[in-house]
Amino acid sequence: MDTIEIPALNRPVDATVEIPGSKSLTNRALLVAALAQGDSILENALFSEDSEYFAKCVEQLGIPITLNPDLAQIQVAGRGGDIPAKQADLFVGLAGTAARFISALVALGNGEYRLDGVPRMRERPMGDMLTVLQTGGATVNFEGNSGFMPYTVYSQGFAGGNFRLKANQTSQQLSALLMIAPYAQQDTSIEVEGTLVSQSYVKMTCRLMADFGVEVIQIGDNQFQIKAGQRYQARHYTVEPDASNASYFFAAAAVTGGRVRVKHLTKQSCQGDILWLNVLEQMGCQIKDSDDYTEVTGPKQLQGIDIDMNDISDLVQTLGAIAPFASSPITIRNVEHIRYKETDRIKAVVTELRRLGVKVEEFADRLRIEPGPITPAAIETYHDHRMAMAFAVTGLKVPGIVIKDPGCTAKTFPDYFTRFFKMIEQ
Repeated sequence: MDTIEIPALNRPVDATVEIPGSKSLTNRALLVAALAQGDSILENALFSEDSEYFAKCVEQLGIPITLNPDLAQIQVAGRGGDIPAKQADLFVGLAGTAARFISALVALGNGEYRLDGVPRMRERPMGDMLTVLQTGGATVNFEGNSGFMPYTVYSQGFAGGNFRLKANQTSQQLSALLMIAPYAQQDTSIEVEGTLVSQSYVKMTCRLMADFGVEVIQIGDNQFQIKAGQRYQARHYTVEPDASNASYFFAAAAVTGGRVRVKHLTKQSCQGDILWLNVLEQMGCQIKDSDDYTEVTGPKQLQGIDIDMNDISDLVQTLGAIAPFASSPITIRNVEHIRYKETDRIKAVVTELRRLGVKVEEFADRLRIEPGPITPAAIETYHDHRMAMAFAVTGLKVPGIVIKDPGCTAKTFPDYFTRFFKMIEQ
């Protein structure tokens, strides 16, 4: 469908839902399982455009993968750090994780590997990581602008050593380098220059590496050391439900004053976006946590907040979509790096809120949203899955909200609207 109209509710949501596996964990697990020796099975893995692009790239590199979407299961026949293919033409779509992680993975190979993506992917920053890979022995030939796709990586293994990396636009480049570092020819030390954005995703990377048997030594906030010679161990690994995608269902409880329980996701999650629960708590929601679910109950009136969202920046759109219903303004700070995501997310949120008649101030690294009445409109989604999912929540409170290009959610949550409508029908 070209558009979906969201049915406004005249009652609180009251539902129990299940969320597919985390995109971030699925793609990290795919990479480390490909480097492990032997067969790993990933349970509750995410099947979406991003993860399928990633899996196809790994297969093209000669590492067998068996997909079983009916069981949400992926089997990876790891080759112990070997990249069998000596040549590959790899397409990553709009998957930032695939772009960065696969670029790092092929640096361990011995051959030539061309990488490209959709037009927007050609605008997303890659250069800082590629500079490290070049220092570590790879040669990169750019077909267009230096530091951006498309390019070909000529590799003869990754030397390791001491590196400095800028990570002020995305943490994915650091995560990619950390995950390949155990297979370098010598110990690797990475010092991050300046402020590391989205630190929670780096913590997730280190925790997943530990789950597969590799230790990262972190010194302070900005230095990471990985001993060469460590090896990932093949294993059964269960992927947690996606905390970022759960945010929309929790937000539905928040704006309607209702209750939503998400099964199999708890505050002990290794995903940084579980901190969305703290945001909702500050806005007046009640949180109930058990060893197998988390439940949010919304208040009669959400409260405004002033919040630094650098560490949970994938949730800026979720907060932006519910901000007009708060009792006082909401200020979202320190998120300039989200201008380099699937779209310029600050500009997109500001534009669509203004389309709805909401007063918003835009700054380079933040935005301030005034609560107020909403005029129904059709929401542009800019090929960004999070725009579609977030503003669907707005539609629960305002009749006449239409989401354009709802199919863009296939990037990380193909059946999002099916589950969303099922939630409001309970």
